Amino acid sequence: MTTNRRTFLNQVPLITAAAMQPVALAGAGPKSTDEPVPIGSRRELFLDDFMVGQLSGEARLRLHHPAFREVVIEHDAPWEGNSSGSHTVLRDGDGYRMYYRGWNFKTLPGKLVFDGKPVTCLAQSRDGIHWVKPDLGIVEYEGSKQNNIILDGIGTHNFMPVIDENPACPREERYKALAGIKREGGLFAYKSPDGIHWSLMQEKPVITNGAFDSANLGFWDPTSGRYRAYWRTFTGGVTEKDNWKPAGFRAIRTATSGNFLDWDNHADLTYFDSPEEHLYINNVAPYHRAPHILVGTPQRYIERGWSASMRALPDLEQRELRASSHLRYGTALTETLIMASRDGVKFKRWNEGFIRPGIQRDDSWYYAHQTVAWMMLETKAARTGAPNELSFYASSGYWHGKGGKMSRYTLRLDGFVSASAPMRGGELLTRVLKFEGSKLRLNFATSAAGALKVEIQDARGRPIPGYSLPEADETFGNGRSVR
Repeated sequence: MTTNRRTFLNQVPLITAAAMQPVALAGAGPKSTDEPVPIGSRRELFLDDFMVGQLSGEARLRLHHPAFREVVIEHDAPWEGNSSGSHTVLRDGDGYRMYYRGWNFKTLPGKLVFDGKPVTCLAQSRDGIHWVKPDLGIVEYEGSKQNNIILDGIGTHNFMPVIDENPACPREERYKALAGIKREGGLFAYKSPDGIHWSLMQEKPVITNGAFDSANLGFWDPTSGRYRAYWRTFTGGVTEKDNWKPAGFRAIRTATSGNFLDWDNHADLTYFDSPEEHLYINNVAPYHRAPHILVGTPQRYIERGWSASMRALPDLEQRELRASSHLRYGTALTETLIMASRDGVKFKRWNEGFIRPGIQRDDSWYYAHQTVAWMMLETKAARTGAPNELSFYASSGYWHGKGGKMSRYTLRLDGFVSASAPMRGGELLTRVLKFEGSKLRLNFATSAAGALKVEIQDARGRPIPGYSLPEADETFGNGRSVR
């Protein structure tokens, strides 16, 4: 069926909309009133504005923010240290896994001193909330193998595994990872049958043109039918002097592959209507409920320098000590953004912070605070009868005290961005859609006084008899409505 949809909003965020099963009006890209957009019966999101034809009245697209729930894990073991990072969270069968770097350093006047070498650790959970660190007996640390370390050596600075969703993937390669830094030669490809015992896929690095000293990742993209990689670089490139010397802005680069070893189609990410900013982390992956949309949670990095506001932030003495080594260690700030893409290269990036530093406390508002783990998990809601929600895991205590920790934040399923309006009301008109099925499902929330009405039009914008706005039911509540 080819149609478009007119939606009247009155004090309601319309989170997600769908044809046949929960789908949304989302996107970022060229818009044409002549060519219908084929969406089949898939879910669509407002995370980009690809499906939006027109917003009128008081209707606006509104970014929503995950809410803090609890601290879920503390990196308090000697091998984990206060520089734990590069976290990845995965759903595997009935359980969850968290991979992360363990490393420690000391802050001394004028310098940072790192203790030992980085290692890759593993934690496990049944619900995504309560995590345990198993004794794996794989890697020796200070004379004992009673620890949760799975890997040391090349790539452990930023080892971020993924479950390979390629239907042709051999069982012995079910887990994969890209990991490494510039002085090691670049990114190396790893494989594993169980996510615990790892081996190199080849001895040479598979990607060498980058900076690499943060999250770098690779995964199977079911929409393109190829592997995608995303890694850290600089807009002006890097030089070999002193391992690497930055030029321009911290940025993100991507490539594709048919075998996880040979990478082509290299390109720097570009953005719709976004300023040039330093981005450390990318965290791109197909959204599991709408895999044709690639969603990323990059980390924005800002060098603020000293000011009255900077000196009013928590723990000034520690901040000044870190700045004595390098100004940015004491005065740079970070937070997490969110972005989405249909082609993997050009992204709609929301310039407002998605997960912001939050209320000031001793382990907040500093460099590397609120670094979010790669992947978001679907977890059960705390409230009985409520639907599942999305869980995000963000760091605090990094480079601070004896060890860092990860806190869980939650968001409504599909609820990244809504089309919202106040009591004065507003309208959203989609682009012309070509869909399969006979049902439309909306993810919505109103106040007790708010309401939502939907009109279905033909390709010329004329209301279809029986589905005009005056004939539409007034819908209110907070959930999903099938029409």
